[in-house]
Amino acid sequence: MKDIEKICRVALVQAEPVMFDKKASLEKTLKYIEEASKKDPDLIVFPELFIPGYPIGMNFGFSMGKRSEGGRKDWLRYYNASLVEGGEEFQKLIEASKKTGAYISLGFSERDPVSGTLYNSNVIFEPQGTYKIHRKLKPTGSERLVWGDANKNFFPITETVFGPIGSLICWESYMPLARVALYEKGITIYISPNTNDNPEWQATIQHIAIEGKCFFINADMIVRSSSYPRDLNEIEALKDLPSLVCRGGSCIIDPYGHYLTEPVWDKEAIIYADLDMTLVAACKMEHDAVGHYARPDVLELRVNDK
Repeated sequence: MKDIEKICRVALVQAEPVMFDKKASLEKTLKYIEEASKKDPDLIVFPELFIPGYPIGMNFGFSMGKRSEGGRKDWLRYYNASLVEGGEEFQKLIEASKKTGAYISLGFSERDPVSGTLYNSNVIFEPQGTYKIHRKLKPTGSERLVWGDANKNFFPITETVFGPIGSLICWESYMPLARVALYEKGITIYISPNTNDNPEWQATIQHIAIEGKCFFINADMIVRSSSYPRDLNEIEALKDLPSLVCRGGSCIIDPYGHYLTEPVWDKEAIIYADLDMTLVAACKMEHDAVGHYARPDVLELRVNDK
């Protein structure tokens, strides 16, 4: 492991997306970046699919062997609100990263400019004007009706003075070999944009921090039933949703599995923390899942990057 800077200041944004609205979502993202930058963070983190929102509870008119025309119209609306890599929205976010001098991690719905396929993606913008995109390997459950399996950008790593930073999106963290793929790249900060507000998830993220000997950034969002546009064709299907659909629970876990910041529930917030990056190396003394605590003669991981 290379020598790394001792302290990384993180601003973790737990906020409500502006559902189905690309322009307003971008404006809200930039507003939060500006607000967070007042505390001079090194890394600003947003939740899963923050642009243009995670449509919890929707099915876009899909049923076994059938689709509805109303659902198709809702899907097209979401499609049009998704971002294309390198587009106008990307340029504004690149400039925001350069202006603040911070790395910015953002979950978004990505539209492939050639095929038109949507991907559940996460991008990390770098202060020098570059970026890395990770596409979700396997959308979970009925997410598969909206977003495709990743076909590239499997385990990108952002090299920083704080060590390598990477992300797995939501339930990708329940793919053990995907976690190992990040560990093998020496990851020091593991970013998890997600919508998991269940108590079991809190146990999961503590386990991963211990297993990977890394800081775990748990980036969840607030979603209210009032978040959804009232003119959706599928609005009746959402009538039974609770007023608070996703409660958040964003927090930061240290490499020993302890809460560096406690989970924040039921409200928007920017969570600030100074990460002592020396802990990453110090705690490897007793356990290193891909180093001295591994048996490469018995077990090995092969990643197909093509």
